[in-house]
Amino acid sequence: MSRNTLEICLKCHGIIVDNDRRIECDNGFCARSCHRKCTELSEDQLKVLEMVPNLRWKCDTCLNRVQTGAQMSKWLETSLREHEKRLEILEEGLVKRSKHEDPAQTPPICPFLPNTVGRKAVTVTVVFVTLTFLLGIVLATTTNLFGKTLNQTNDPEVHVDGKLVVISIRGWAGMPTRGKLEPLNLPVSKVIISETPPEMCKTQESCSYWARVTQSRHMDTFNWGQIGYNFLVGGDGRIYEGRGWNYMGAHTRDNNNNSIGISFLGTFRRQEPTQKSLEACQLLIAQGVRLKKLMPDYQLLGHRQITGTLMPGEELYRIIQTWNNWYNLTKTWPDLHMTQLL
Repeated sequence: MSRNTLEICLKCHGIIVDNDRRIECDNGFCARSCHRKCTELSEDQLKVLEMVPNLRWKCDTCLNRVQTGAQMSKWLETSLREHEKRLEILEEGLVKRSKHEDPAQTPPICPFLPNTVGRKAVTVTVVFVTLTFLLGIVLATTTNLFGKTLNQTNDPEVHVDGKLVVISIRGWAGMPTRGKLEPLNLPVSKVIISETPPEMCKTQESCSYWARVTQSRHMDTFNWGQIGYNFLVGGDGRIYEGRGWNYMGAHTRDNNNNSIGISFLGTFRRQEPTQKSLEACQLLIAQGVRLKKLMPDYQLLGHRQITGTLMPGEELYRIIQTWNNWYNLTKTWPDLHMTQLL
């Protein structure tokens, strides 16, 4: 292309008037021009391009519109390696030549190179090392932040739905299911609330431990294929997945095929569950309706209303009676307290 031809900057689309302010893509198939200021290169980087003719500048189009630090770093590292190889070959050739011609003389900076060339080589190397170091810091920071985001949102063992956090069986280090579980005919019409003694937990570590204790009792003592509850609610505000939405539980006799069993970790006869756990349970039930696992007019029941137990304890039982869809089902159980003693 003639230098007298009117040129338009590739980035800002302005007219390039002064050739000293232009830079041309080194790709032979491109050769598009750009204002030096539009390259987003620093003055030091532009000086390096002038000093080292072997270094190449390519436009964003030829670089496939590089936008990530990792791609830019890879490109810079490749250019640096190519430049270092050229320097090594040049120095090696000059050293061999020096041994034959004048082995006694050694310039102070770069052997058998004029001082100006040696200074340029050192300057270029220092600039590239500095740029690589700075890019490494940026990439490390970006990778760390990106890793934290992934851990919060894309961990296959942790499912986040709004403020609802559901930990899978693998996430709380439970045993895998043995055999095949019976599927539920969804949506179901009941949610049955119970509790799992003995202690209320308030951290993920302790809640995971009591979930494993409960699972061991169900699977090893009762020989069930999996923990009997569909979900467990921790005092830390997390939901610990059991059989989940899709499989029949083993929590309430004669009601497992038409209900979701949710058990709070702890005993609540004299103490209230944490506010976090109550909110998590309500979010879980709302999710079940939204996912069409529960009927919109589901019945919310306490385990004690259906079977001869005192679960959930008085404090938790009092609270769930204030929730939506509470169903006031009352049954008279003979010798109820005697059953508890047995």
